[in-house]
Amino acid sequence: QFDLEWDLPPVQVPAGAVIAHTGSIAAILQPGGAKVRALLEAARDTATITYDPNMRPTLMGSPDEVRPHVETYVGLSDVVKVSDEDLEWLYPGIDPRDVARRWQAGGPALVVVTFGGEGAFAVTSQDELTVAAPQTTVADTVGAGDSFMGALLHGLWEQGLVGSVERQNLHAINSATLETVLLQCTKVAAVTVSRAGANPPWLAELDK
Repeated sequence: QFDLEWDLPPVQVPAGAVIAHTGSIAAILQPGGAKVRALLEAARDTATITYDPNMRPTLMGSPDEVRPHVETYVGLSDVVKVSDEDLEWLYPGIDPRDVARRWQAGGPALVVVTFGGEGAFAVTSQDELTVAAPQTTVADTVGAGDSFMGALLHGLWEQGLVGSVERQNLHAINSATLETVLLQCTKVAAVTVSRAGANPPWLAELDK
């Protein structure tokens, strides 16, 4: 048995890292949360910082307790993906789109809100964009959010918009590029929910 606060060695950012992602309970619960935050702060020198709050209310505490931590991570991040359900829990009675606008104005280049089968909403420094989700028969929603997030990272990677050297270009992402990325995200999520388990598609499956 050991004390997590003192016995874990500091985590070093790998040389050349271009993406650092976190979310959910790892970013909030202490003492680990403080270490995650420190890691992201260090990673900003080389990496695009991405964050998915992925709320777990039964483990994290009340919205009032969690909200300041979430907002700190949003301020550190270049890209935030969050579900409408998470925002409704964090900010009851406030339109998730309005929260996304406020978050984006506080620092991130891109904030994306997912609305399940209704698609996704994105806000950048330049524009706002809504994309529809493909029609599908839902078998299991487990993994939908994570698969969307993974596709978002992949899409930004494909567009050459990851890494701290691309931070300015990420802030300037145009609507056509963003739409291409988000449509792939919704397609990935649709395939994931169409089959049992957290089983996202391989890239080759998306071309079928």
